[in-house]
Amino acid sequence: MFYRARLQAAAVLISLSLLAGCGLLSDSGSKGEQKLVVGTTSSPSTLDPAAAWDNSWELMRNVFQTLVSFPTGSTRPEPDAAESCRFTDNTSTAYRCKLRKELKFSNGAALDAEAVKYSIDRISTLKVKGGPVGMLGSLDRIETIGDDVVVFHLSKPDATFPFILATPAMSLVAPGDYSTHKIRDDGKVTGSGPYLLDSYKPGNRAELVRNPDYKGFADRKNDAVTIRYFKESAPVVAALKKNEIDAIYRGLTAEEVVDLEEKQNENGHVQIVETVGADIRFLVFNPEDPASGNVAVRRAVAQLIDRDALVEKVYRGTAEPLYSMVPKGIGGHTTSFFDAYGDPDTKKAEQILRRAGITKPVAMTFWFTTDRYGSSTAPEFDEIKRQLEASGLFRITLRSKPWTEFQDGFNKGEYPVFGRGWFPDFPDPDNFIAPFVGKDSITGMPYVKNEITEQLLPQTRKKSDRGAVSKQFERAQKILVDDVRMLPLWQGKLYVASGEDIGGGERALDPQTVMQMWELYRKASW
Repeated sequence: MFYRARLQAAAVLISLSLLAGCGLLSDSGSKGEQKLVVGTTSSPSTLDPAAAWDNSWELMRNVFQTLVSFPTGSTRPEPDAAESCRFTDNTSTAYRCKLRKELKFSNGAALDAEAVKYSIDRISTLKVKGGPVGMLGSLDRIETIGDDVVVFHLSKPDATFPFILATPAMSLVAPGDYSTHKIRDDGKVTGSGPYLLDSYKPGNRAELVRNPDYKGFADRKNDAVTIRYFKESAPVVAALKKNEIDAIYRGLTAEEVVDLEEKQNENGHVQIVETVGADIRFLVFNPEDPASGNVAVRRAVAQLIDRDALVEKVYRGTAEPLYSMVPKGIGGHTTSFFDAYGDPDTKKAEQILRRAGITKPVAMTFWFTTDRYGSSTAPEFDEIKRQLEASGLFRITLRSKPWTEFQDGFNKGEYPVFGRGWFPDFPDPDNFIAPFVGKDSITGMPYVKNEITEQLLPQTRKKSDRGAVSKQFERAQKILVDDVRMLPLWQGKLYVASGEDIGGGERALDPQTVMQMWELYRKASW
């Protein structure tokens, strides 16, 4: 998410987009106006891009613009608010963008070069903990030339910088409405994206209407979208069955996915497509905690976790075991944790602990969020607890909080062990290594590893040919295995299901797995 804690987006903890036609009538069908309703369990934690490194990006992509973006089907960033962008040197240290003409924000203010500079500089000025400031580590300064040219001067080569600019965290905001002293928290948005945020009720709904002044790449196939936020997946499914919503993305349990797949075979009006996703789930260990701060304890946990059982019992095949922080489908993927630990083995785990002088069961508290990743989060942690305690080597206590409180807690270093999800900001191995290391790790706890941050990542960022950096990322993953500061568990699958009257589902998720609401449309009115 998602760099994102995206921010990348589910009860099965999968990256899920389920689109189902509900036959809802347009409010003004005589004019052919397209109005859709989408349900999700993934509500924003903030509406301010300077604080967002999570699933808040889902909404932001639709109401803000970035200089460059990832249209569906693209593998590299393409112009959005910009007319053109390019590196001006051979060392990837100066990136120049020329803006489209006559851009303006929803408050009528001009979206010019100074507004772009203000928007990006504001992220570095605010330095929100857990926010996207860590993504701008290579940025030295921003230069404006006239009203329509911006040059990003980098302190070091960074071939991934255009990818970073394409994330919703780099959304362009109106300077007059966004302070450099605090995060905007009035529930409003001033952007220049495909939609305007007509109204917003936290945890309830967001009303999007077409922005008449929008100039960008998005080809809007509808006129308005209502996003309804649910805390549990069951009410989302119920709303779908009652024709109260047209679509669901992020938040269905494995059982619900399987049920819909079975019903697809029963009748021909539901279509489901499955692909491998790039969103991942993992455990984070707090190095300041007496138990999880001991590398032997972390390695024993790594030796015991049975990912196959986790996927089978909780996710019923709607996810895949993951043995690296870089998932399958992304360049540089390895199976480094399996190579190091092999199959789950209680005797090996016991040997690890005994060699460290640990002879009694280790008491640990595992934390998870109740409303960010969906209804299967609790069953997942129940299974992890069962596996660890079955060995006789651990006593696990489970605790949970809603996302906003949970996020505040891990950013303060309050949890010994906790579960996190990651939705890719962009499809590159850098995005699965860099966010987790350094002083501004998105885990909320510094993870200083100089070999990665000072050697390996700088080497890869000099090369625009991303296929030529696999050796560096393989070494980085080996370091993560040795330290076990994070333990990958599984990666999700993408599911797109649509009814006959809803189109665009196959294009609704961009390469960052962020929902592009403008791709959805009703094929025919009644």
